[in-house]
Amino acid sequence: MTKSAQDYLAEANAAVPRIKGAEAVPHHGSDAIFVDVRDSSDIAKSGTIAGAKRIPRGFIEFRADPAMEQFHDADLKKDSALYLVCGAGGQAALAGKTLKDMGYTNVTNIGGISEWKEAGGPMED
Repeated sequence: MTKSAQDYLAEANAAVPRIKGAEAVPHHGSDAIFVDVRDSSDIAKSGTIAGAKRIPRGFIEFRADPAMEQFHDADLKKDSALYLVCGAGGQAALAGKTLKDMGYTNVTNIGGISEWKEAGGPMED
């Protein structure tokens, strides 16, 4: 049986908890790691969360896998508190599911960047 995009999204949403941007704002400035999984052109249009790592969804496996030494981001630890953001929440859910499948245990989808902005979360270009 083949899967549709909706199937993948439903699986991701079931595996990765989602909170509102306003619920994530208090975690900013803690040891939490915020990751924007959008492409750089989308980030350039709207900005991103201040201090967020910019790791496109299509590259997340390389940054998250310690065996990929030349690409791995050493800040990403299996038990790191990771908060993922994208344009509307779908890409963050899918990237979060990938991270969970890779053994990351504390992954949260905070939805779209507009939710973060509306909640007064700190931004940068």
